[in-house]
Amino acid sequence: MQKITTCLWFDNQAEEAMNFYVSIFKNSKVLSVMRWPEGHADEGKVLVTTFELDGVQFQALNGGPHFKFSEATSQSIDCKTQEEVDYFWDRLIEGGGEPSQCSWLKDKFGVSWQVVPEQLPKLLMDPDQAKAGRVMSAMMQMGKIDIAKIEEAAKG
Repeated sequence: MQKITTCLWFDNQAEEAMNFYVSIFKNSKVLSVMRWPEGHADEGKVLVTTFELDGVQFQALNGGPHFKFSEATSQSIDCKTQEEVDYFWDRLIEGGGEPSQCSWLKDKFGVSWQVVPEQLPKLLMDPDQAKAGRVMSAMMQMGKIDIAKIEEAAKG
C-alpha cells in the first residue's frame, strides 16, 4: 500500500478526469468511486475516486470551484524514447489541453504535466558546463522535447 497519495481537486470532473488518465497510462485502473449517499443534496453524484496510474495511486475529489490547479504542482512522466514523449504529450493535450515550454503542458482539466525524456536531465547535469548550457538553451526553445535536437545541441 502506498503511504502518500496525491489528491486532485476538481470542480465536478473527478470521474471524467480519472477515466481520461486511466485510458492514457498502461497498467492503470479504477480502484473505487465514492458517491454522495442517499438523502444528501448531491445524492448519487461522485464525491471521490481512487485510481492507479502505472502503479501510483491518486485520488480525485469533486470539491467545487473554490480552488484551481496551477503549475506550482505538476505530474512528471519519465520517458525512454521520442515515441513515448510524443504519445504522452499528444494524449494529455487532446481535447483542450495547452502546450507550454520546456516539457510542460496543461491537460484539459488544468492539471500540469512534465513529459521528460530520460536524456534531458542527464544532459542538463553533464559536468561539461558548456554542453549543459547548450542543452538548456535548446530546451528553452521547445514545448515538447525533441530528443534528437537536445542531443545535437549537446554535441555543439
